[in-house]
Amino acid sequence: MIDFTLHDETSAPEASKALLTDSKKSYGMIPGLHAVMAEAPGLLEAYKTLHELFASSTFDKDETTVIWQSVNVEHGCHYCVPAHTGIAKMMRVDDGITEALRNETALPNARLEALRTFTLNVVRGRGNVDDSAVQDFLDAGFSKRQILEVVLGVTQKVMSNYTNHLANTPVDASFRKFEWQRAV
Repeated sequence: MIDFTLHDETSAPEASKALLTDSKKSYGMIPGLHAVMAEAPGLLEAYKTLHELFASSTFDKDETTVIWQSVNVEHGCHYCVPAHTGIAKMMRVDDGITEALRNETALPNARLEALRTFTLNVVRGRGNVDDSAVQDFLDAGFSKRQILEVVLGVTQKVMSNYTNHLANTPVDASFRKFEWQRAV
């Protein structure tokens, strides 16, 4: 495997330095994902921008977590599943939701299950989702806007999941207690 540099504000390309400084201010550290992405300033900036946009979507904290973790688990992301487990705890998402997502078991209500199902349909179909699945999502109480916001969340996670696969990003110390492997 190719070794990727875990950049900080001193080693990063010039265009990434301010982005890493901002990450450190926001998180009290530079997340490993950001440290790797800093190699390509446009990737880091795009990821951070998508994160802000998705975080301000119409989805609540539970729904946001369902989208993020559904994609992370589907892609088998060794870094993002633990990171988003910790983030869900910080967001005060019920542990039952988090564990159901991590273990691919039933979510506590039909609305969240419909959101996971739709998100996985988008991922697995690469955006090609049949009309009946779209209608099921709408029938669960979601909107056309939210169809497109799922695309936004999936896009954000594709960027991070693929980066972590290619770079084998080490899980940050604060999230190691949430390490994950897909249940067999």
